[in-house]
Amino acid sequence: MTYAGGEPILPNDAWATLAAPRRLAIVRSLASLGTDADADFDRLTRLAATACAAPVAFIALADLDRQYFKARHGIESGQLPTNSSFCIHGVITPERVMVVNDAAADTRFRDDPLVAGDCRIRFCAGAPIEVEGVRVGVLCVLDREVRPALVREQEDALLELAGLASSLFALKEGMRSGALTRQALAREEKRRAIALEAASLSSWIWDVQSGRVECDESLPVMFGLPPAGFMPARSFFRAIDPRDARRTSQAFRDALASRDDYFGEYRVRNVTPTRWLAARGSVVERSPDGRPLLVFGVNYDISSTKETEERQRLLLRELNHRVKNTLATVQALASQTVRHASDPRGFLSAFSARLQALGAAHSLLSDHEWKSISVRELAVKEIAAFDDQARSRILVEGDDAFITPDQAVGLGMVLHELASNALRFGALSVPQGHVRLEWTVQGNGPERRLSIRWVEVGGPKVEPPPREGFGMILIRRSLAKTIASTVEHEFRPEGVVATISLPLQPTESN
Repeated sequence: MTYAGGEPILPNDAWATLAAPRRLAIVRSLASLGTDADADFDRLTRLAATACAAPVAFIALADLDRQYFKARHGIESGQLPTNSSFCIHGVITPERVMVVNDAAADTRFRDDPLVAGDCRIRFCAGAPIEVEGVRVGVLCVLDREVRPALVREQEDALLELAGLASSLFALKEGMRSGALTRQALAREEKRRAIALEAASLSSWIWDVQSGRVECDESLPVMFGLPPAGFMPARSFFRAIDPRDARRTSQAFRDALASRDDYFGEYRVRNVTPTRWLAARGSVVERSPDGRPLLVFGVNYDISSTKETEERQRLLLRELNHRVKNTLATVQALASQTVRHASDPRGFLSAFSARLQALGAAHSLLSDHEWKSISVRELAVKEIAAFDDQARSRILVEGDDAFITPDQAVGLGMVLHELASNALRFGALSVPQGHVRLEWTVQGNGPERRLSIRWVEVGGPKVEPPPREGFGMILIRRSLAKTIASTVEHEFRPEGVVATISLPLQPTESN
């Protein structure tokens, strides 16, 4: 045997044996056990050396281009070349035990690093190590002296020890694979637990015959019960709110009997705030006569969904109420505007402007889901169309205050009429005129009131109108729905002054 480039040259059939994919896969899997000292394999090499009266022994796995030495006796680690052919020939030889009496005289080994190097190995005997029926390596004993063949008892002992090495490799690989599997399962379980927790899901298995439920510890907590991995099914059914218990129980029985999947929603008893749960279940095992034996399922918290649905229902009811009131308001606006209009064109102009004012208030309220809104936000919205964008002539000042939807609609109409009249006849009808819109909050607790003043300055001299128009009626009556509100509309010579007072009710923002 000769070497080329440091590697042994082998016949093609020998390379085919070494390169068999299944054999290489097993070798590389076993090699992942590592090359650290292992007391079990070390013990086998010592026993082999003793049984064969040899000073050196090793256990190695044979890959295509290198050997993995798992244990050694009587030789240093640095003296074991990874390209030694003793291991390779021990794998490919058909004999029970490969014996080389004088390696220096054997063409297969005379150039081997263990023979030609400092170790000067002359004698070798190797028994194959098999895992899953495939030769993966050898247990070898070596001597630096030329020796005759082993006696029968020594060969048998070497074969037995190689068999133990085979079993040891298989056992340790099984343990390693099992540990990896357990680690993978633990990671998967952790990943599943995190996913379930993130989705507010809890899984369960119900053994119908025993009446016991195996579950995540989070499931009892969902039902307001102490955490547990096992609980009687009746504990969960008893935790359902009485308002939903009968319906839920019947739906569950119907689904199990009809072989359909179960889906239900119910409230949990004695939990504040109200907790809603949804459940999905499916029978995964039945008796020969069709009775359910094992049910898998999940529960998840839908309280926020139910809260949103209830909120939407309240908003729809509020919207229906507001639509009816708005239609009545529009009808009154149309009726009164046409009654006080001198011609159709004047009616269309006045009616359209008042509808826009009404729409502006409704738009704000819709944005705030028909809750309280800021006085400042409403005022700016209603008077924007009447102010000079390049040089503002309406000064808005006031404390932070919030009013109810009904107050907002009424006050919006008042501000629109005041601004419209100021633009047509008052301070905003001349370049030098301007308006101060200011308000203060007065009093405390239930006595709190909002006082608003509209003051026109710098306009033409004001004279009281000869008759009361619909705009003045709107100013006086728009807040009629707000109890204890007042509107004073004065036509002073120096400018119109309007004073509005209304109670401030407790709101979410006040």
